[in-house]
Order: sequence, then C-alpha cells, then structure tokens
Amino acid sequence: MHDWRIEPREYARHERRRGRRHAYGRLSGRRTALVAVDMVRFFVEGTPYGPGIVPRVHRLAEAVRAAAGTVAWVLPAVASQPDPWAVEFYGHAAAESYRRAGGTGGPADRLAPGLVPAAGDLVVEKSAPSAFFPGRCPLPGLLQERGIDTVVVCGLVTDVCVAGTVRDAATLGYRTVLVADASATRSDAAHNAALTTVYRSFGDVRTTSDVAALLNG
Repeated sequence: MHDWRIEPREYARHERRRGRRHAYGRLSGRRTALVAVDMVRFFVEGTPYGPGIVPRVHRLAEAVRAAAGTVAWVLPAVASQPDPWAVEFYGHAAAESYRRAGGTGGPADRLAPGLVPAAGDLVVEKSAPSAFFPGRCPLPGLLQERGIDTVVVCGLVTDVCVAGTVRDAATLGYRTVLVADASATRSDAAHNAALTTVYRSFGDVRTTSDVAALLNG
C-alpha cells in the first residue's frame, strides 16, 4: 500500500479558512455515488500498488450499497482504432495498448478479480481520462437522474484518471471525496502530489474507513 500523507501545513491551511480539516462531515447515502475508475486487469496488474487497493474498493462498494447509494464502475472504452492523438503522443505501440486496456467480454469479466458489479450498480465506459468530461462518458447524466450530489472517487491511477475525474466532478458542482487508500499509482511521490492538489483545490481526501463512517453518521 502507498505510504500516503498530506503535509500538516495543508491541513492547517484549510483549518484556517473554513474552521475544520475536512470539508464534509457527513455523506447522505442516497445522494452519494462511489465512482470506481479503471479497476480493470490492465491497470490493476500493471500498477505496483494496484492489487493492494482491490479489497478496499470492494469494501467501499459494499458500504455505499448498504447506505442506499449508487456504485458506478467506470471502464476505459475499447475503440476499434487507436486515437490519432494517442498515436502521435505515445507512439503506436503504447496507443494500441491503451486502446485495448478496457479488456473484452462482459462487465464482470472486465473488472479485476475480486470486483463484481451488483444489481443496481452502474457500469459505464469513458473515452477520456475523466469520467465527467462532457460528451465522453454517460455517467454525469445517469447520476443526475438519481439525484446524486456527492461523488466518492477511487481507483487507478491516482494522478491521471482519478484526479481528472475529481477535478471535473468538482467543476460540475459535486461534493467530491478522493479515497486515498483506495487509489493507487506508480509511486508514493506521484500519489501524494495528486492527493495534495486535490485536497487544496478540488475535494476532500479521506480513507476507506472514514467514508464508511461518514455514510453511517
């Protein structure tokens, strides 16, 4: 697991501003969605800390369901051809690898072992790093239909698709929480830098246990 931390000065900054360390003291289950980003074999097995977060993502999903919330599994879309931008930026081999990152088969087959959608869960694809980028994922409209105003984001990788999803969710006005110990990337340094940026400017940063307690509070 990541040795994650946010510097005390960052906590102190918000404590001075809003009078408390964390933005949200309670989560309304029915208005909360867990957004689990890119929990597919390609990223779980290809990220050093990926396998370690699977049990925590599973725990979060169970906690949100128990609180009558929504669980959304967001998978990378599988395109018929690599995106021209990706080919130019990454090179053809890497672009082709990312094109197939979402896997094949039904949703249960595409998620990493240990993660199975339940009845009532949402399973959607995104064709951009962020699940909330306009026109690139159906998730925002589906959450709006369910009256969701809070998103709890976890998954892979922290500093790319997870952070991008958090930023765009916050831009759209969602109360946003990033789960620090249920997200992962390639190094502690990259993970902690992303957590710090989110905490400073876009959303709260909490643990799996914190989220479960806030849902039951």
